[in-house]
Amino acid sequence: MVVLIVMIVTIGRVSREKYRNERAQMSSPDARHLAPSHDEIRQLKERIAVLERVITDQHGRADLERQIDQLRDR
Repeated sequence: MVVLIVMIVTIGRVSREKYRNERAQMSSPDARHLAPSHDEIRQLKERIAVLERVITDQHGRADLERQIDQLRDR
């Protein structure tokens, strides 16, 4: 009888810890998934800045082509 009680308590504690770990993993963002997103956001911001400069500045056609080529190379 004592062995059965000890076994039930042990299974309960293991289950509780497993649930806590799963819940903690679901609530915290995974850095591996966020790193590509941050890099992509940075690249998009750079592209937007170049496009804004192209639209607002009156540079020559050669400069415009150079900036577009730089964006393609990334």
